[in-house]
Amino acid sequence: MKQITLSLPDLIVIGVYLIVLLYIGFRSGKKQNADELFLSGRNLTWPKIGFSLFSTNVSPMMLIGFAGLAYSQGMVGANFEWMAWIYMMILAMVFIPHYQKNKISTMPGFLDLRFGKRSHSFLSYYSLVSIVFIWLGCTLYAGGLIIAQALGIPIYISVIGIAIVAVSYTAIGGLSAVVRTDVFQSLLILFGSSVLTILAFNKIGSFDNLYNGVPENFWNLFKSASDPEYPWPAVVFGYAVVAVFFFCIDQTIVQKVLAAKNTEQGQKGVLFTSFLKLFMPVIFILPGIMAFILYPGLTNTDEAYLTIVTGILPVGMVGIMVAVMLAALINTIAAGLNSFSTVFTLDVYKKFNPEISDLKTKNVGQLVTILGAVLAVGLSILFSFAGKNLFEISQGLLNFFAPPLSVVFLVGVLWKRATPKAAEVTLWGGGLMSVFVGTAYFSDFPNAEFWPNFLILSFYMFLILLVLMVVVSLLTKPVPEKALPPLAKSLSMVDKKSARRVWGLWLILAIIMFGLYLLFN
Repeated sequence: MKQITLSLPDLIVIGVYLIVLLYIGFRSGKKQNADELFLSGRNLTWPKIGFSLFSTNVSPMMLIGFAGLAYSQGMVGANFEWMAWIYMMILAMVFIPHYQKNKISTMPGFLDLRFGKRSHSFLSYYSLVSIVFIWLGCTLYAGGLIIAQALGIPIYISVIGIAIVAVSYTAIGGLSAVVRTDVFQSLLILFGSSVLTILAFNKIGSFDNLYNGVPENFWNLFKSASDPEYPWPAVVFGYAVVAVFFFCIDQTIVQKVLAAKNTEQGQKGVLFTSFLKLFMPVIFILPGIMAFILYPGLTNTDEAYLTIVTGILPVGMVGIMVAVMLAALINTIAAGLNSFSTVFTLDVYKKFNPEISDLKTKNVGQLVTILGAVLAVGLSILFSFAGKNLFEISQGLLNFFAPPLSVVFLVGVLWKRATPKAAEVTLWGGGLMSVFVGTAYFSDFPNAEFWPNFLILSFYMFLILLVLMVVVSLLTKPVPEKALPPLAKSLSMVDKKSARRVWGLWLILAIIMFGLYLLFN
């Protein structure tokens, strides 16, 4: 991967960034109790939620992976941002009223109310594994490798240094620190990435040069069904599975809306993030397409991002873009650490120690945050043997973890007849399927040609598990009404005037997205 040479002004910029980040993070940790450590006192407003969701969603794998994907495939990667609004709308308008009405603290806690303790226990441990693998191990390895190669330092220094920075303020300040630093880092990412896009466009010279400088199919969001890499059925149906899991169920994402002041603030925060996603292809996908024009012939497409950064940015701005990569990595790791701590403390430790004091709960949460960082550092090195590109590693892991949870949550919320036994069978059966299929896929067993695209593979798994849960539900007796009230009751308690305003904004966003898909197809 291309190495970055940093000047003194660049180093000063990076140093200032780290000082400001740590100042904001440590300043958020004063006099925290357990509820503030895990859920920021359930007092978050929509701007903080929106920026935090945006920041957590951005990682070095996205910066490098999206640019690399755009360099080789064009705009197809924009689907993973522009299609997200549908599933974020489902989170905002279906799941958030349910979560807020029942004062859910964790996703395992939700399953406990809906399906009972066995489903709760499964998701508690499944969530811990998914957070450690997806949010911590995979992200820390890929991001640490990028930083190490870009700066010419050993990867162990990069990984350990990043983990120390992230854990330092997260263990002290919890979700409050994570959210406040997310706001700062979101603004930095938006600014730095926008400047990169503008300067690259200026070097290309005109829209005509940009449009005509790449193959015509680069501007198509959807490729043909026979495309070997990203056929449109895989993108549409496979992404749906992972998007439901990622935006509506995954603890690291949903924890921000669980901490919302009320339903309206949570909904508006998700809506704000959805509007921000309008611009993400412009600042994350377009630089990869521009790199194809400015620096043709790259043999390793993962080098596209750093090539355009080092090729067009002046002294000082390179330091800002390194800070952007650090911000994208640190905030993702910090969010993962906080979620890992929350699930372990509230859903595992407190189940065995229900009488634990608030102070002890807080101390356990802080200790587990540190433990999570140690696990992440140890696990990150394993991903060096995966043999896949960065984007495929990150997206592939999500697609294999997603199907069982997407099925159980969607069916559990939308179908009252779903039974606890069906949830247990789907969770355990789907979990084992995910482990076996994912392991075989990433190890190319029996061979790489055997497996379809990871997106469509995820959709096939989803369909199998959906049929399984419906059939088992019909074959088992329904249980008496659980503690969780019906979805309709949760929705009926939402303020009607507020709901109309939010629905109106979703309609505007839908019209914009429809226009974009017409333009790019």
